[in-house]
Amino acid sequence: MAKSLVIVESPAKAKKIGGILGSDYVVESSVGHIRDLPANAAEVPAEHKGKPWASMGVDTENDFEPVYVINPDKKKTVSTLRKLMKDADELVLATDKDREGEAIAWHLLEILKPKVPVKRMVFGEITKQAIEEAIANTIDLDDRLVDAQEARRILDRLYGYELSPVLWKKVNPGLSAGRVQSVATRVIVERERERMAFVSADYWDLAAKLRKPDAADAVAGNAPFDSTMVALDGKKLASGRDFAQDGTMTSREVERLDQVRAEALADGLDGADFTVASVETKPYRRKPPAPFSTSTLQQEAGRKLRFSTQRTMQVAQRLYENGYITYMRTDSTILSDTALQAARRQITDMFGPDYLPDSPRIYAKKSKNAQEAHEAVRPAGETFRTPESLKSELGAEERKLYELIWMRTIASQMPDAVGQTVSVRLDATATSGQLQGATATFSASGRTITFPGFLRAYVEGSDDPDEALADRETFLPPMEEGDVLSADEVTADGHSTKPPARYNEPKLVQKLEDLGVGRPSTYASIIGTIIGRGYVWKKSGALVPSFTAFAVVTLLERHFSHLVDYEFTARMENDLDEIAAGNADRVPWLSGFYFGGDGRDGLHDMVTHRLDEIDAASINSIPLGEDSSGATIVARVGRYGPYLQRGDDTASIPDDLAPDELTVEKAEALLEAPNDDRYLGDDPETGKPVVARNGRFGPYVQLGDPADGKPEKTGSLFSTMALDTIELSDALKLLSLPRSLGPHPEDGEPIMVQNGRYGPYLKWGKETRSLGSENELFTISIDDGLKLLAQEKKSARERANPVLREMSAKDPISGGDLSIRNGRFGAYVTDGEVNASLRKGDTIEDLTPERAAELLQMRRERMAAKGTKPKKKAAKKKSTKKATKKKSTKKTAKKATTKKAAKKGTKKTAKKSS
Repeated sequence: MAKSLVIVESPAKAKKIGGILGSDYVVESSVGHIRDLPANAAEVPAEHKGKPWASMGVDTENDFEPVYVINPDKKKTVSTLRKLMKDADELVLATDKDREGEAIAWHLLEILKPKVPVKRMVFGEITKQAIEEAIANTIDLDDRLVDAQEARRILDRLYGYELSPVLWKKVNPGLSAGRVQSVATRVIVERERERMAFVSADYWDLAAKLRKPDAADAVAGNAPFDSTMVALDGKKLASGRDFAQDGTMTSREVERLDQVRAEALADGLDGADFTVASVETKPYRRKPPAPFSTSTLQQEAGRKLRFSTQRTMQVAQRLYENGYITYMRTDSTILSDTALQAARRQITDMFGPDYLPDSPRIYAKKSKNAQEAHEAVRPAGETFRTPESLKSELGAEERKLYELIWMRTIASQMPDAVGQTVSVRLDATATSGQLQGATATFSASGRTITFPGFLRAYVEGSDDPDEALADRETFLPPMEEGDVLSADEVTADGHSTKPPARYNEPKLVQKLEDLGVGRPSTYASIIGTIIGRGYVWKKSGALVPSFTAFAVVTLLERHFSHLVDYEFTARMENDLDEIAAGNADRVPWLSGFYFGGDGRDGLHDMVTHRLDEIDAASINSIPLGEDSSGATIVARVGRYGPYLQRGDDTASIPDDLAPDELTVEKAEALLEAPNDDRYLGDDPETGKPVVARNGRFGPYVQLGDPADGKPEKTGSLFSTMALDTIELSDALKLLSLPRSLGPHPEDGEPIMVQNGRYGPYLKWGKETRSLGSENELFTISIDDGLKLLAQEKKSARERANPVLREMSAKDPISGGDLSIRNGRFGAYVTDGEVNASLRKGDTIEDLTPERAAELLQMRRERMAAKGTKPKKKAAKKKSTKKATKKKSTKKTAKKATTKKAAKKGTKKTAKKSS
């Protein structure tokens, strides 16, 4: 019996919608995009190979026609959908109602080529009412959104494929440029430059704890209160905002106190009277924040829940797909009438009629660019479920994020918080000391909340609204002009100006939105990409640019400045909006960008003509200044990492050293630090020195004097050895490798053991087998070696990487046991399903379970951005299959070995007979 085929993007969404629509519908998932531009040369169709534009997958000679290919991992999905299509009487495309969703739907049409009626179904939440309304009111595919998404995808491909090779040639192989990612990296690099150029300045003021005389502390409102000095003899006191980035003062109209004068003034005010000069009272009113858009949700989840942007979007996706919240990719702050009524009913029920405004609040969109007209992110349904009622249904992460969304939605429809603020100025005259007779003016302020309004439900940046509400109130005793107060204590306080703070993820999201760069729905992938590419790393939650990022941004700024210009990038977003609105055509727009026109070069010509102009040495250099002897020190980006150079002297820059921490003094110390060479003794056979050294690829020992140049022999230290404790006997063992176990009985060729790039292994001809540990290099016998060669060869994935440390803790997400293992690319942490490399600053000994869980979550987020999933442990059934396969492989291996021996034997015989 024919049924309607409904296609959505995710399996979870398919399951939820299938349960709502019932047995008359078959709901299947495409698991995201089913086709895209070729990922590499191997994916380019045969008919296009050899064409100058083939590697890009975009026909620049024919109106930028894209060449789409089915993703290799989606061929099975496409096959399933085609089979289901044969039995369907209609096709319903139910992908998300945005550019991405519209493009997925269009690609499905192009691949499936349905001969039955096609409908487009859109909805903002996955609830019974919303799905039934959507299926009853289908629409047509929006070709303009598809066109805009294609233009965006093609533009990003042109940008990356033209500029990335420039980075390979002038900075480092393997780097990549991205239209928005490069701009985001520039934002972070510019902030680090500000920090590097920053010069701290010192200034002083006074703090006084004051009280009304004859007023007991127990009397309400008469407790001591804090005040700060703001003026001296009527002249405003300098504060942090009065200093420029270079440490100089920006105004001559302020008084700068130094430590000597501040301490003298504090002594002179001991026992002095503090007279109230003025009391100013003002009304206080604060409006509730708007409901969440994608951007503000990412920012607030980062501040309050410490979620990364990718983690926020992953959790929100799960909440949406399971029907708990509305669609989470939106620029809108508008709530539907259904949502407004649901919020108002809940406010009345939970807080009473006093907390319900006369009419609903409507919020206007404030961002520079508006995308699809979705509703704000809010709890789904006509009645909002409270977080408490979902305790048993949601996991910890989902419950926290749902509660945040619920609180924000409810608060957005509640009254303003109102109260009053009081500002008091007090004067005191120094009675003794160096500044005797000087008048110091102090300031104190207080606030009382007379009606909390929305603060009863939600406070930005706080997990407990009641506690935050209390923190917002600062009480002062009743005072009038002329009242005289005394000081319990007066202290001199020293301050130093601080460099601008680095961006964390919430702040970067806010900055990108303010600039109009990118789209809120893409911020998570942008941040994930720049971290994954090594342009940015995290330090205590802050985003720190790498030295490579400096080189990349410098190159783009000097030679392709408009491509990383904030206004230019924001205009491109506006142009894409115009294409989506049907007001512009993508072909002339792409042509102007790529080929140029009206007297300006396009991207292709710029790359072609400017490549020879780029001075790689200059691009990869960051001058730090002169050392104490007047020699210039430069930080450089090299093929094997960043390093310092002063004349002929060089020194590696530690991986965990942030650029702004690399001062001239620090650089000089690194350059002048003694090298790690340790003389261990002389080799008893040759009489030559044996030295332990630290090299670019790790610690090693060498035979021969380092001053003589190239060593006679070297050997890398084992992971269990340390440069400062290795002894001569150990070094001689390392230098004895590779070691021969003896000849193989089949052909007489030696069986060797040696330490390689991927660990210790045994070698016989072309046959290799991995050893279990490095110590086996010295202990394995020829009999053990022959047994190992007789076994099947395991792949790298099948070989268990040695455990470096069991952490005796479980991952909070997967529940798996945490451990640190040694892998192909160094130490990594794992929960049994996901592996994450240790980052800069992480050590095997000091890594905490919390940091391990953070690294694993970051890895999950990068995997999600790429569409990959963690590998699950094989079920029992599968392992039986594998065992069978293993057995047959063993036989094959044995045959191969025999053939090989026979072949080698034949070769030898032929040689003899000749």
